[in-house]
Amino acid sequence: MEVGAVERHFSVRWAREDEWAPAMQMIWRTFLQFEGKDYKEEGIKNFFDFITDDNLYVAFLKGEYQMMVALDGEQVIGAGSIRNRNHLSLLFVDENYHHMGIGRNILDSLCTYLREEAGERYMSLQAAPYAVNFYRKLGFRAVGPEQEISGIRVTAMEKIF
Repeated sequence: MEVGAVERHFSVRWAREDEWAPAMQMIWRTFLQFEGKDYKEEGIKNFFDFITDDNLYVAFLKGEYQMMVALDGEQVIGAGSIRNRNHLSLLFVDENYHHMGIGRNILDSLCTYLREEAGERYMSLQAAPYAVNFYRKLGFRAVGPEQEISGIRVTAMEKIF
């Protein structure tokens, strides 16, 4: 560790109901800072509508939209979620915690859950341009070219377990 650097510890676990709003706020901030600049107004609006949709929150409460969070104490510093059995829906880490292994830890935890507890054989996702190389480093491969869906640029990727 560098002189003067602060070592931070974090934990990863399934999200509680009271962590939904802080997670979505962190996701929105991080999206605007790192991905929003690559999207048209339509894409930014569609992303906001998705994360603020009451139906998504209700699905989370019912256990149909599973989300893990990374915490520094009580502060939500990362989140990742699964929908449609094995599709990574969101994976975001607060900018102050980038390059600390948090995104990798959340993703590994979700993959382990899918493989060992849910009996899934792969995880799929739609990677934003900013995240394609991150997912490649973690064993995902592109299964199609980049495309734009509702103003959001994505590359379909998957990882076989």
